[in-house]
Amino acid sequence: MHGDSGPFDDRRNQPPAQSRAEQEQKSMKVTAQALDVVYGRPAVGVPARLERRAPKGWEPVAGAATDEEGRIRDWANNRLGKGDYRVVFDSGSYFANLGVGAVYPEIAVVVGLLDDTDACQIQVLLAPYSCSIFLDARS
Repeated sequence: MHGDSGPFDDRRNQPPAQSRAEQEQKSMKVTAQALDVVYGRPAVGVPARLERRAPKGWEPVAGAATDEEGRIRDWANNRLGKGDYRVVFDSGSYFANLGVGAVYPEIAVVVGLLDDTDACQIQVLLAPYSCSIFLDARS
């Protein structure tokens, strides 16, 4: 019979093809958020850079500044491969723009993306003399 899938046709046992949107949703990504705990609000305009570990050190991948919600979403659109990544927040310039000195000029967070579906949300809580870092990593 022509067109009959027959008992040896594996198409019936295959999962449905993923749409492009589903594939993009499952791609590796890093997002970030900075919150100002002194003023109890998002830390707007914090410069940050995303870097990837290379054999000779860290190589730049992307740079951005936090938006009105203190978030960096741009990096979620980058096609990231497996490996170690570092996000460096320029906390010194953020506090300098507020007229406040800070003990630490930068906050660096290193994460490893191990699987094609890994996603990592980095959240930093900023104060002039302390910081806290939260990671939400998902596979």
